[in-house]
Amino acid sequence: MTNASSAGALAARVLLAFMFILAGWGKLGDISGTMAYTASSGLPGVLAFPAIAIELLGGLAVLVGWQTRWASLALALFCVVAAVFFHYLPAQGLEGMERMGQIISFQKNLAIAGGFLALAVLGAGRYSLDARAEGRPATV
Repeated sequence: MTNASSAGALAARVLLAFMFILAGWGKLGDISGTMAYTASSGLPGVLAFPAIAIELLGGLAVLVGWQTRWASLALALFCVVAAVFFHYLPAQGLEGMERMGQIISFQKNLAIAGGFLALAVLGAGRYSLDARAEGRPATV
């Protein structure tokens, strides 16, 4: 991977990880609310704990480029599951702006999953802990 490609991979990792670290931290700050929101979708509220762990730990792993391929796959799957359970709501009869907001959130989650899949395939680049563990230098 060239320096420019590695810089792009670093930018992608930072931008993708940012929202998950903040979301996980926010959920950690209101665990009972997160459990109630999770339960409102028909899932067991206790699934809030793995969601927090995936967002925080997966986000941090992607940020620093550690086990990037696995962390990216986990976050891609998380995005698809969240899209389906929390934003694909055709039976709820939403209308107008509320419906449009859910459609946009659904599509956003799928697009983010695509970004994570690209990272999983292409890797973290030279500016990562993965590269350091493999003995690859950060510069050419």
